[in-house]
Amino acid sequence: MDKIEQLCKTSVEQLVREIVAVNHAWKAARELFGDDSPLSTSTRDLKTCLQVRLLREHAPSKVYLVNDPVESNQVGEEIYSLQLREKVGDRLYAEHLPVRVAREFLTEKELRKFTKQSI
Repeated sequence: MDKIEQLCKTSVEQLVREIVAVNHAWKAARELFGDDSPLSTSTRDLKTCLQVRLLREHAPSKVYLVNDPVESNQVGEEIYSLQLREKVGDRLYAEHLPVRVAREFLTEKELRKFTKQSI
């Protein structure tokens, strides 16, 4: 990785903090304004962008995708958990990402690289 790429790379810790904060904002916006409000959709999309960035910059060495059967059963669709190799604060994961959304934003090659099975 060249020096410019290194300068542009955000730390795992910073990205996880941002993902968690935006996820809380998204949930609050959904409760206050509904799922389809502009604020709800914007915060949801920002969370997804941050998660994709975390994966692209730090997977699979510091974070990886794993299917979460418990969360999948609760929401009724396949869900990935972004698992951290080392804790960030008290967290071992950077929230959840629906598999259908991951397939929309990540290539098949990236999905194979980022999933636990390939590690």
